[in-house]
Amino acid sequence: MSVAELYTRYTRVWIPDSEEVWKSAEIIKDYKEGDKTLHLKLEDETIQEYPIDPKANKLPFLRNPDILVGENDLTALSYLHEPAVLHNLKIRFLESNHIYTYCGIVLVAINPYEQLPIYGQDVIYAYSGQNMGDMDPHIFAVAEEAYKQMARDEKNQSIIVSGESGAGKTVSAKYAMRFFASVGGSSSETNIEEKVLASSPIMEAIGNAKTTRNDNSSRFGKYIQIGFDKRYRIIGANMRTYLLEKSRVVFQAEDERNYHIFYQLCASAGLPEFKDLSLTCAEDFFYTSLGGDTSIEGVDDAEDFERTRNAFTLLGVKDSHQMTIFKILAAILHLGNVGLQAERDGESCSLSRQDEHLHNFCRLLGVEHSQMEHWLCHRKLVTTSETYIKNMSVQQVVNARNALAKHIYAQLFNWIVQHINKALYTTVKQHSFIGVLDIYGFETFEVNSFEQFCINYANEKLQQQFNSHVFKLEQEEYMKEQIPWTLIDFYDNQPCIDLIEAKLGIFDLLDEECKVPKGTDQNWAQKLYDRHGSSQHFQKPRMSNTSFIVVHFADKVEYQCDGFLEKNRDTVHEEQINILKASKYPMVADLFHDEKDPVPIAPAGKGTSLKINIRSARPVVKAANKEHKKTVGHQFRNSLHLLMETLNATTPHYVRCIKPNDEKLPFSFDPKRAVQQLRACGVLETIRISAAGYPSRWTYHDFLNRYRVLMKKRDVSKKEDKKLACKTLLESLVKDPDKFQFGRTKIFFRAGQVAYLEKLRADKFRAATIMIQKTVRGWLQRLKYKRMREAAIIIQRHTRGHLARRLADRLRKTRAAIVFQKQYRMLRIRHAYQTIRKSAITIQAFTRGMFVRRTYQKMLMEHKATIIQKHARAWLARKHFVQFRSAAVVVQCYFRRMKAKQELKALKIEARSAEHLKRLNIGMENKVVQLQRKIDEQNKEYKLLTEQLSSTTSTYSTEMDKLKKELERYQQKKGDGNQITSLQEEIDSLRLALEKAHGERKIVEDTYTKEKDMLRRRISDLEEENVLLKQEKEELNNKILCQSEDEFAQIAIEENLLMKKELDEERTRYQNLVKEYSRLEQRYDNLRDEMTIIKQTPGHRRNPSNQSSLESDSNYPSISTSEIGDTEDAIQQVEEVGLEKAAMDMALFLKLQKRVRELEQERKKLQSQLEKKENDSKKTQVIEMKNEMDLDRDTDLAYNSLKESNINMQTSWPNSDKHVDPEDAIEAYHGVCQTNRLLEAQLQEQKREHEEEVETLKDQMETLREEMEKQQEVFFQTFQLSPEAQVEFGIQQEITRLTNENLDLKELLEKLEKNERKLKKQLRIYMKKVQDYEADQAIIQTEKRQHELNRQVTVQRKEKDFQGMLEYCKDDEPLLIRNLITDLKPQTVSATVPCLPAYILYMCIRHADYINDDHKVHSLLTSTINGIKKVLKKHNDDFEMTSFWLANTCRLLHCLKQYSGDTGFMTQNTAKQNEHCLKNFDLTEYRQVLSDLSIQIYQQLIKIAEGVLQPMIVTAVLENESIQGLSGVKPMGYRKRSSSMGDNDNSYTLEAIIHQLNTFHSVMYDQGLDPEIIQQAVKQLFYMINAVALNNLLLRKDVCSWSTGVQLRFNISQLEEWLRGKNLHQSGAAKTLEPLIQAAQLLQLKKKTSEDAEAICSLCTSLTTQQIVKILNLYTPVNEFEERVTVAFIRNVQAHLQERNDPPQLLLDFKFMFPVLFPFNPSSLTMDSIHIPASLGLEFLNKV
Repeated sequence: MSVAELYTRYTRVWIPDSEEVWKSAEIIKDYKEGDKTLHLKLEDETIQEYPIDPKANKLPFLRNPDILVGENDLTALSYLHEPAVLHNLKIRFLESNHIYTYCGIVLVAINPYEQLPIYGQDVIYAYSGQNMGDMDPHIFAVAEEAYKQMARDEKNQSIIVSGESGAGKTVSAKYAMRFFASVGGSSSETNIEEKVLASSPIMEAIGNAKTTRNDNSSRFGKYIQIGFDKRYRIIGANMRTYLLEKSRVVFQAEDERNYHIFYQLCASAGLPEFKDLSLTCAEDFFYTSLGGDTSIEGVDDAEDFERTRNAFTLLGVKDSHQMTIFKILAAILHLGNVGLQAERDGESCSLSRQDEHLHNFCRLLGVEHSQMEHWLCHRKLVTTSETYIKNMSVQQVVNARNALAKHIYAQLFNWIVQHINKALYTTVKQHSFIGVLDIYGFETFEVNSFEQFCINYANEKLQQQFNSHVFKLEQEEYMKEQIPWTLIDFYDNQPCIDLIEAKLGIFDLLDEECKVPKGTDQNWAQKLYDRHGSSQHFQKPRMSNTSFIVVHFADKVEYQCDGFLEKNRDTVHEEQINILKASKYPMVADLFHDEKDPVPIAPAGKGTSLKINIRSARPVVKAANKEHKKTVGHQFRNSLHLLMETLNATTPHYVRCIKPNDEKLPFSFDPKRAVQQLRACGVLETIRISAAGYPSRWTYHDFLNRYRVLMKKRDVSKKEDKKLACKTLLESLVKDPDKFQFGRTKIFFRAGQVAYLEKLRADKFRAATIMIQKTVRGWLQRLKYKRMREAAIIIQRHTRGHLARRLADRLRKTRAAIVFQKQYRMLRIRHAYQTIRKSAITIQAFTRGMFVRRTYQKMLMEHKATIIQKHARAWLARKHFVQFRSAAVVVQCYFRRMKAKQELKALKIEARSAEHLKRLNIGMENKVVQLQRKIDEQNKEYKLLTEQLSSTTSTYSTEMDKLKKELERYQQKKGDGNQITSLQEEIDSLRLALEKAHGERKIVEDTYTKEKDMLRRRISDLEEENVLLKQEKEELNNKILCQSEDEFAQIAIEENLLMKKELDEERTRYQNLVKEYSRLEQRYDNLRDEMTIIKQTPGHRRNPSNQSSLESDSNYPSISTSEIGDTEDAIQQVEEVGLEKAAMDMALFLKLQKRVRELEQERKKLQSQLEKKENDSKKTQVIEMKNEMDLDRDTDLAYNSLKESNINMQTSWPNSDKHVDPEDAIEAYHGVCQTNRLLEAQLQEQKREHEEEVETLKDQMETLREEMEKQQEVFFQTFQLSPEAQVEFGIQQEITRLTNENLDLKELLEKLEKNERKLKKQLRIYMKKVQDYEADQAIIQTEKRQHELNRQVTVQRKEKDFQGMLEYCKDDEPLLIRNLITDLKPQTVSATVPCLPAYILYMCIRHADYINDDHKVHSLLTSTINGIKKVLKKHNDDFEMTSFWLANTCRLLHCLKQYSGDTGFMTQNTAKQNEHCLKNFDLTEYRQVLSDLSIQIYQQLIKIAEGVLQPMIVTAVLENESIQGLSGVKPMGYRKRSSSMGDNDNSYTLEAIIHQLNTFHSVMYDQGLDPEIIQQAVKQLFYMINAVALNNLLLRKDVCSWSTGVQLRFNISQLEEWLRGKNLHQSGAAKTLEPLIQAAQLLQLKKKTSEDAEAICSLCTSLTTQQIVKILNLYTPVNEFEERVTVAFIRNVQAHLQERNDPPQLLLDFKFMFPVLFPFNPSSLTMDSIHIPASLGLEFLNKV
């Protein structure tokens, strides 16, 4: 392939530009070798001739095809060079707003200077578990790659984040750690991941500052190692720091700030705990006001300080240590404000003793004021013989003060880092770690000093490591694909590194000069010139003797030598340090003590084999002479070597952060700054290394699908082997065999070859397009010719017709003129003829009339004579007819009378017969007999009642006689005449008093009635006024309602929707609580197991999980004071809960004690009533025994009488042929007797109630009298008020009265409820006693009947059938649970009734209820629930087992509802099923526990199903080629990293998902799960399919194309068809796919005009604005002939969508779970029809 073939017309190239760096142009004339210029046309249509150097023959860079523009991976570009990389980054950043791009193994991150919603928890979940090439570039993808390689390869990993200040390094490192904290989690309760994240605000506060380039610039480097255990969960972390910029503490440039912590502390100086710090605003301190503005726009320092304090607390830093830290920081600020006074000689200075800042500095640090004042202005010189104290000048003192401030801050910084490491340290053995390196990028400023030199040295080392790693990966890829390896030449910066760190290098010479007593920067510079002047990486500036130039890998940097020695020495006067060592604060003294032997953070033990060695950025300085003190450069070099050793021992991952502009504008791209950073960060070096080999790589399948259009049809059909077909195609297209290589699975291409193939493909398509256009245009011309010919023929036809019509019209007019002439002549002659004819006719008429009148007169006379004759003859005929008719009528009457008499005689004879009477009286006999029986029964009852009444009256009279006799005896014994008279006098006086009281009562009653009438009248007046007011109010309300009826309707609809939504949310929250409860319960079980293993204590411990179902949230409310109705119930429930939990809620027991005192009195009252009832019951029992004896004697008589009456009635009853069972008759007789006894008891009760009512009425009269007196007083007061006040007062009184009544009623209701609950419990006890007593009496009666009734022996009761109850022994309960729950497999009961275990358990519960054994019910239900939980915990990944127990749990819940006895659940029961209801126990609370358990099982079922389906969704729904033929227009895939891909590429088809859904559905259906629950489960799974597929679509550019939209819509239709086939279309599952359907339609819609934008907005209602814009940004044309979505169109869509209030969330929460509902679904089976197979091993169950 020659150059002439590439540089042809229409080819686009890149040419250099001074403003945009590179500019695009198009060749307008083919290039030929030897041409000196290249004819180009720029994008603004200007023509330019580009000169070409004939010697170098360097042509401009070729531009990639448009289809490759915007690729996720820069190495996937065909032409790999600087302009292509820059253009691709610019397009992705500005048009698609993509800030991340891959460049091989490097992630390029461009700072958007704007918060983007791409870092949420949902995005973390979306990237978790994905391969690096599967999703769009992201920092989470790099973190996931590191985490996956650590788990797969068991090798430590490192993420190296570098870039300029303000490029976003710290944020990228923070998000990477957040990903590890979310994915890795914590293996214990220490929440180490929260502590790792909490270290960020602390390090930002003490290590970050505002610079001209960045508001939050990290002024130090850090390497954080996150440790993981064998399960790859976070167990600890460690931090190392590098080269803190200490000079910022004492100096800041213009528009910069000191470290954030100083401003945060000043902003919070007003807090009471900080009054001792004596701080004010930041502007008042020298060290914080050097940069000018002390604030940052959009940053609240006070809030940040609160966040910093919280982070300190979370990391375990004590409050006292925190206050000491803040004191040290405040002391530094005060030190900067210390005033200096120069002496006259200029070589000495002094401090003011009244200097407040110096006093605060000494007070805060706890040092002596006088010593510090002295040694700030003096220094000690030590010689071999003497020691001198020398004064210092003002400048020397300022330098010493600044050095002291920097040293204090550096020591504090190291102390904080050490304590953060202590907080993140763990004793658990570390298995592996991931390191995150956040380090400064290559820096070059106008003035570069010691810090920039160290930073660039570190970047040289990192770049060397980066180059070698990239080279190694390329080599591994070639060897893996078995490609012949050729050495690739890449830039090696080892000479530059040797210049800096080798023997007698820059660092060595600097350290040597520092050791010289009078060494200067100038001397050091001269040594550099002499030593390294000949080095290719070292240069001397022409215009300076105090600077030098180092040629780095990125650029040339000129360093100023001034200050190098001082910064390298980092000297602080020893006397000042000694003063600080003597501080009275231990922490301050510890900061400055030298540590010869560093103490480890934790004692070494057997379990403390941690791989992380906690080192400070600066090794510990020994307390030696100054000659042996390590310089800053030496320390930095050592720490950098340690870092490189760590990185070389790990697998590195690179993140290069790019700063797009210096103005911090959001989404603004400066090409010059970007290119500068791309060159400095090594991205272009990666491109160069890739371009030197085979950068473009295609799989055989993708290559053949893409370029088979270049093959002939016969070659495509013959070549079944794809590899052979690709070889044949390439050999025919590319003649140079060095341009490509065939690997094991891929084809490798040199740079530019893919573009050449794309050009050939485009030419082939262009030729085909021309052919199609030619054919279409010919067809259009032929169609146009045919239309023109047809039009000409039609015109000719119409013209000829017009001429013919004109000729015909002329002929017609000529003929009409002739006709007119003919007719005129005819009319003239005819008129003359008519005149003559009329004259003749007139003469004839008169003559003929005369003759006719004569004839008429003759005929008239004859007619009159005829009429007279007719009337005479008619009169004679009528007369004769009347006579004849009268005679006939007389004859008929006589005959009919004779016939009637005969018929009457026959009817009379018939009426006297008996049969007629029978027919009339049919049916009356039965009625008479029935009425007679009723009369007899009523007579018997009346007799019995009269007998009872007479007996009661007789007994009453006898008792009265006895009482009278006793009274007489008493009077005879005790009394005499005087006593009788005195008693009579007393009686008379009492009578008089009574009469007087009656009189007063009448007077009071009269006054009461009068006042009552007055009140009634007053109330009636008020009511009338109230009615009027109400009418007016109603009229106004009606008017208002008429006006706002529509608004209210809308509001009602909205409120209804809100209520429904709130109900769903409340249900969701409740189910989430249930889920959280199950998780905590699981966690509690795990901890309990661990505790038992650790303690290893013998003996039996009660399993807390046994109480989980009873001690759940459903039990605690039952012990609240609002629901306790009995003291004994409360105490019993407290005992069940346990002393430990009872002690936790003392307030509850205090309330219970108070309630106990109140209920004790009620208990005593009820006890007394109970004793009375027991006495009455004993009396009734004696009476009943007597009645039963009489009853037994009368049984035979009753039976015989009933039988005789039955025989007698057989003749008249219509149902007399039916047989009457004698037992039924006897039972009927017993029923009549019992009713009589009940009536008698009711009479006695009514009598007793009457007496009690009299007493209550008396009490009420007294209360009414008191109320009447109060009302009188009130009315007297009201009469004195004005009418308006009277009305208001009356209304207030009425309101108070109603409120009091309401409160009384509430109290009464509560008391009644409490009494009801208590009496129910007592009733159960007495019912049990009554049942026992009845059973005993039944036995006695049967024995008596056997002795007395001989015929009863032959009448035996039938053996009772199976009643649907199963009896078991209490000791067999564990065996029942084991065989029926724990060890049961679903296959065992697959051939039986669905949910058989649930039915068996209910039959056991029913028997326990039948025998009234509450302990057995409680134990069985508790064991059942715990057994189900145990099974589910054991089979937590078995869908079949989980579905089986969900079905059985729901069925058991339905059974407990269906047979609970509640009428609401019994509407569909049969009579037989109603017999199987529970009789004694209310299991409502257990129903709630089972409902919660069902929710937990449902959630586990969904979790298992989602775990199975989730790996299939992306490949089956988005990637699988369901429609063949679309793969040919599939866009080019980007290069995937080989390390991310496993050996087995699991690809699924849509049929696999449908097959799995069929499996799930058949399992749930076969196991008898309710259809409603199946629908909800399918809806949940379809939502998950929608969420995962849509999230993946939103994060992948390669699938956002037209072909994917067609494919996706087809796949969704298949899923919808499956729903219809399973009759699940009404479950709402199809609706959950609506966002995915709209996304597929969005990919297929036209995206060009404003009408298209409106169509998109109206169609995509289920997608949010962000999702629509994201899909449009990601949309990729399938070939070069399809247009891209323009930025203007996307902005147009955004403008249309502004009115929407969509949430800011981009991705769907695929873990969201709809609230599940368990509708009541009663069973049609009866318990007695269920068969228990022998395979269950339940032989110990007995049928009852």
